[in-house]
Amino acid sequence: MTGTLAPTLQAFFTDRLVRQRGASPHTIAAYRDTMRLLLTFAQKRLSKQPSALELADLDAPLIAEFLDHLQHERGNGERTRNARLAAIHSLFKFAALRHPEHAALIQRVLAIPPKRFDKALITYLNPRDVEALLAAPDRLTRAGRRDHALLLLAVRTGLRVSELVSLTRANVHLGAGSHVDCLGKGRKRRNTPLDKQTVAVLKAWLRERGGDGDDPLFPSRTGSRLSRDAVERIVTKHATIASLKAVSPHVLRHTAAMQLLHAGADIAVIALWLGHEQTETTQVYLHADMTIKQRALDRTTPPNTRPGRYQPSDSILAFLDTL
Repeated sequence: MTGTLAPTLQAFFTDRLVRQRGASPHTIAAYRDTMRLLLTFAQKRLSKQPSALELADLDAPLIAEFLDHLQHERGNGERTRNARLAAIHSLFKFAALRHPEHAALIQRVLAIPPKRFDKALITYLNPRDVEALLAAPDRLTRAGRRDHALLLLAVRTGLRVSELVSLTRANVHLGAGSHVDCLGKGRKRRNTPLDKQTVAVLKAWLRERGGDGDDPLFPSRTGSRLSRDAVERIVTKHATIASLKAVSPHVLRHTAAMQLLHAGADIAVIALWLGHEQTETTQVYLHADMTIKQRALDRTTPPNTRPGRYQPSDSILAFLDTL
């Protein structure tokens, strides 16, 4: 390693992320992928091997080109672009402590702003869609029973896909106060209660699953832990069987939150349930809930007027309303 970048990059991962911050494997993998993409891009632009790169080679113009490359050539959206930039900013903040001679260059990189983007409303499943999704797995097979238990747990608890795949048998507590405990985002542990239906399904699955406490709750065919991609494929497979479109594990998380909201749970409780650090993150479910908005609209209806939305009384009026 002849360049100044390589030892700094290695220290960033081993000292800063692993030893000092205790970053999760998911965070480390995300940062690793960003750096691999960046070094490959720099190698092509500068015709230098990654191990020979200097910190000065990664100046603000090259970082800006890299971000444009992500969007225009790799097809990444603004969120992914901003996540990659956040990882680069983290590296350069660390580099500022080790290479003060590059302070001006580092400040110019840190000054690159994230890109603003329109925030779309969340999507979630209604009760009929949830019922169809849960009925999709073939419970005459072991894989179908595993998938049914996984989907039910996801839609009732709102666990992130990374939390689902990391669950072990020991994380499931089915006695008094039934719950699952998981290591969530930011390495924070939290307990999520289980309803009677989920408890019954998990009891049956654990009896069939067998194994030790450290074994994954939802294993692959080889007995190893399911990957995030495997869970994505499971959800997509059964959503297709149920004739549902654009369903992902995160849609199931949104569905759990909306079920709590419709049941009258306070937004602060929902934030704790989902593992959100700030209740502002959970406000998105209020914006997406048309039921709450309709109730608010009904309260503002003038006296002697029937609440609800306007419905044309004639087909030709309905046609005119569409113009």
